[in-house]
Amino acid sequence: MPEAVIALGSNVGDRLTYLKKALNSIQRRGTILKISPLYETSPYGFMDQPYFLNAVLLMETHLSAEHLLSELKSIEEEVGRKQRIRWGPREIDLDIIFYDHLQLKSEDLTIPHPDFHNRRFVLQPLADIAPDWKIPGSAQTVQQFLNICSDKTIIKLIEKDWYI
Repeated sequence: MPEAVIALGSNVGDRLTYLKKALNSIQRRGTILKISPLYETSPYGFMDQPYFLNAVLLMETHLSAEHLLSELKSIEEEVGRKQRIRWGPREIDLDIIFYDHLQLKSEDLTIPHPDFHNRRFVLQPLADIAPDWKIPGSAQTVQQFLNICSDKTIIKLIEKDWYI
């Protein structure tokens, strides 16, 4: 069964509740293998907004990458995400970072996520649970990408077992 890496983030309202609701819904779309610790991070992109809570999970799913994206968008809506400016505040944000070792570029989906390597808030939690994951199209691992990441986002470990 394919494995997918999903990044979770929230910076509006009860951030932890939004993340837990999303996690519960994701569990119905596959088997969660690992969940990273929870981090609080400074904004990325649009800077004038609250800090985020971020985590990453590794899951097995029977869904295709495109169907998984559709399900994640449904979960965002179900959890309460409101449409705002790009990279702006959000109740919940769910992104497919990797899907097995697939490389895909379509109108709706690019895998690996096109900006993962510039995002410490994705690389650090992913390195916590899958440091040796080989990046599709590269000989490097997640840990190696983290070691050379130039992102200066402030990232603070909040809780290891936040999802319990």
